[in-house]
Amino acid sequence: MTDKPFLYVVVCAAGVAADVSKLITAAQERDWEVGVIATPTAMNGFFDAAGVETQTGRPIRSAWRRPGDPRPFPAPDAVVVAPATFNTVNKWAAGIADTLAVGTLCEAAGLGVPIAVLPCVADALAAHPAYRDAVARLRGMGVRFADPYAGEGERDGARREFGWERGLDLLRDG
Repeated sequence: MTDKPFLYVVVCAAGVAADVSKLITAAQERDWEVGVIATPTAMNGFFDAAGVETQTGRPIRSAWRRPGDPRPFPAPDAVVVAPATFNTVNKWAAGIADTLAVGTLCEAAGLGVPIAVLPCVADALAAHPAYRDAVARLRGMGVRFADPYAGEGERDGARREFGWERGLDLLRDG
């Protein structure tokens, strides 16, 4: 048992998810205990699941637990969704809790748990009216959003850093 606050990190299926350990490290350095919940698609090789489990000391959650099974994580003190995809943001705003990840986000928002979102959404998708409406709806619920990350290269061919710590900053500054 620890007195540290507990952070849920919700990981979606985007290429930058491969570096989610950077967010976990930053959270642990800021004295958070961390548990990871991943979308089922993210579990299909988008990040090093075994490495994340070693880093957090906890299993990754991706599926609903059965009735009577113990809760593997304590209740969250905060949540960071990173990377957050177009699909997850839209389903969450619509209340479509068809995965543990989205169901957890719906519940956390309903309980007033602080939530920060680091979207990884292509510019064309970020311009879609459904996405814009979803972000507005979630912001209206108190969810804190960073600017979208499209992942496109800079003029010199390098990619801009995803900015994992921004999620923790949003929680702190919120």
